[in-house]
Amino acid sequence: MSSQDYDKDLNKDANRLADKVENKANEFAGEAQKQFGNFVDSPKHQIEGAARKFSGQASEALSGVADKVKENPLSGLIAAGAIGVVLGLLLGRK
Repeated sequence: MSSQDYDKDLNKDANRLADKVENKANEFAGEAQKQFGNFVDSPKHQIEGAARKFSGQASEALSGVADKVKENPLSGLIAAGAIGVVLGLLLGRK
C-alpha cells in the first residue's frame, strides 16, 4: 500500500468519523430541544427537536447503507430493485 493510498483511506475514515459525530450531535441536540419544548409546553420546540433528532438518525442510517453499498454494489442494486417493485405495486393499486 502506497503512502497516497494510506492517506486517502485515512482521510475517508476521518470524514466518516466526523459525519458520525455530527449526526450524534444533531441527535442529542434534537432530543434536548424536544425535552425543552416539553418543559415549557412549546409544540414548536417539540416538533423542531423531534425533526432534528430523527434527521440525525436518518443521516446515520443512510451513511451506514452507503458504506455497505460501496462494499458490495450488487446487493445494493438488488435491494433498490426490490424497493422499486414494492413501491410500484403499492402505488399502482387503485
